[in-house]
This record gives sequence, C-alpha cells and structure tokens, in this order.
Amino acid sequence: MKLNVAVQMDPIARINIRGDSTFALLLEAQKRGHTISYYTPDKLAQSGDRVFATVQPLDVRDEAGNHFTLGESKRAELTQFDVILLRQDPPFDMAYITYTHILDRIHPRTLVVNDPAEVRDAPEKLFLLRYPELMPPTLITRDWEECAAFRRAHGDIIIKPLYGNGGAGVFRLSESDQNFASLLELFSQTFREPFIVQRYLPEVRQGDKRIILVDGEVAGAINRVPAITDHRSNMHVGGRAEPTELTARDLEICARIGPNLKERGLIFVGIDVIGDYLTEINVTSPTGIRQVKRFGGADIAALIWDAIEARR
Repeated sequence: MKLNVAVQMDPIARINIRGDSTFALLLEAQKRGHTISYYTPDKLAQSGDRVFATVQPLDVRDEAGNHFTLGESKRAELTQFDVILLRQDPPFDMAYITYTHILDRIHPRTLVVNDPAEVRDAPEKLFLLRYPELMPPTLITRDWEECAAFRRAHGDIIIKPLYGNGGAGVFRLSESDQNFASLLELFSQTFREPFIVQRYLPEVRQGDKRIILVDGEVAGAINRVPAITDHRSNMHVGGRAEPTELTARDLEICARIGPNLKERGLIFVGIDVIGDYLTEINVTSPTGIRQVKRFGGADIAALIWDAIEARR
C-alpha cells in the first residue's frame, strides 16, 4: 500500500532528530514507499468548504545536520492526500484549536492522525479529569482562596499552566514556601485561563514514566528522571531517559483508558505516570518513540503506520 502523506509540523530544520517522534514517523513512512509532503501550520488555509496548504515534497535521512531535503512549493488541496499527520507541538492555544477546526473539514475522508476533533476535546491536563480514580489530587481554578485551601489540605504542591508544555512554568511549592502569593499573582497576570494545582508526588525523584499507546494498546515505555537540581523530568529541561518496566499499576491504568482512546480514534497517545498516578494524557504531539527503540523496545513508528494503513 502506497499512501500520499502530508505532515503538519513545526519547522523541520529546527528539530533534534535524535529524539523527535515526528521524524521517526517520517522515516518509517519513507521506508514503506509512501510519498511525503511537508507544511508548517501557518501555510494552512480554508476557502469555503475547501482546505489547502502550501506544501513541499520531503525526503528524510537519519543524519544529524543533513536530515531533510525539500522540493518546490506548491498550493495543494488537502483532500488529495490519504493521510495528514497532525504533529505540531503545543502550546494548545486558540491557534491550535483553529487548525483542528480546519482539518475537521477533511477528516475522515482524508485520515488525520490524531483525529482533530478528539485532539480538540482532549487537552492534555483536562482530559485527565475523566479518570479521577487514576490521578493525584488536582485542582483547576484561578481562585486564590481555592488554591490556598488546596495547599492547606495537601502541603507540598505543584502549580503549572493549564495549556503549557515541555515543563515550562512548572513550580513546586512546599508547605512553608513564602512565594505562594507572588506566584499566584504572576500566574493571574500571565494567563487568562485557569491554572492547574496538584499534590506534589515525591515518587517523581525515581522518574516520570512515559507510556505510549497505539490504537489503545501498550506499545512501549521509558522512564524520565529529573536532574538532581530540578523537580521536572521533561527531557527539554534536563531530564534523563532510561529503560523501564511496566508495573501492575501501569498496566491497570492503560487497561482503563485504552479502550476509550481507541474509540476516540486517538491512534498515537503518550501518557505520563508518576508512582501510582496518571498525571497527563498527551494526544497533540506525543514523544518518546525513538527513545523506546533505542533502549531495545518496540519499533513504535512501525506500529503506528500499521494502525494507519489498516484504516485506509
């Protein structure tokens, strides 16, 4: 099966191919003989009921510093493609939401991965609230009094932007930390949305596990361990990836959410688990598949393309 594929992603020249999941998907697509075109979100357009983008043919190579070649730009109607990979990174803001509305016009006649309507309805930190029995104590609010009451109840807490990513703006406050009011003031001035407050999980010192599900089934996992000077495990901010094994609790969490992910058409999902708790469900642009393979795990890019091809 040869597919005509387009990828909507951030500028390809800027990616770190060693850890980039989108790049792994593109390498696998090319290996299978699929034709690949590339465009950035700002090149997307809708006129009436028709959706267009200025695209460029793309060839990829697993060579740092020489990882891609782009062909001549052309304006193309996106219904001419069999598959669109929706792979731009968060933040999940109004621009992102608008792009999902535009891509909604062509899905599923042209298969968009992940389903843009479901991506829109499943922001990482809010989608989590559908599974209260799996998550740590969590509060979504802008109300300072609610935040103060939550802190009194739980002591050590984390405050972070509701639609942030990559560990940016994530603060830990101990029960005696005197920066609490100043931080709430900063968040209130910086963000129009509510923010998220969670009980701090000391188990994060042993790692924040990224588990990848393909079509609702467990495909692999890595552990991300924070640097000794930081509470954040994100690899963007110095977290270290290492191999891991899934616990009975990990498998219980996956079994609980997997069928719902499959039903929603969320083919590629990355969840975060700290200790016994599910802390995020990532559906916009999940990462980790190159690291899983590097540590001897499954070739998740191949599993994702198997799932895509089964739908065409």
